[in-house]
Amino acid sequence: MDLFFTRISGRIASFAGKPATFVLALLLIVIWAGFGPVAHYSDTWQLVVNTSTTIVTFLMVFLIQNSQNRDAAAMQAKLDELIRAVDKARGTFIAIEHLTDNQIQEIRAALEKDCHEAPDKYEGKEATVQTSVDRLLARY
Repeated sequence: MDLFFTRISGRIASFAGKPATFVLALLLIVIWAGFGPVAHYSDTWQLVVNTSTTIVTFLMVFLIQNSQNRDAAAMQAKLDELIRAVDKARGTFIAIEHLTDNQIQEIRAALEKDCHEAPDKYEGKEATVQTSVDRLLARY
């Protein structure tokens, strides 16, 4: 069941993110709106689009969340492997995604403090940040 759901949710999430899907949804709304005068803008006419969009939205939330959870877990596994493989990396960072938000904020604050207190250790990194940001913004 898990493999089936993973395949289906991945395909639907991929399909939902394409421009053609947006155009199809827009076309359906235009067709629905075109039937407004024919249906005399009745309650049933409104109910059709309200019910349809509610159902689609409800189901898409679960499919997209599944896809994002899977992507995030894969990314964490890759990062954990990089931490494990790099000699100077601290292995204690592996699996910190399981900590609370407050614990992660404490770790981030400690790392930022470490960078500011020992600038020679990270020489040049702070100076290159602004250059990198300027270069990135210049592209646009």
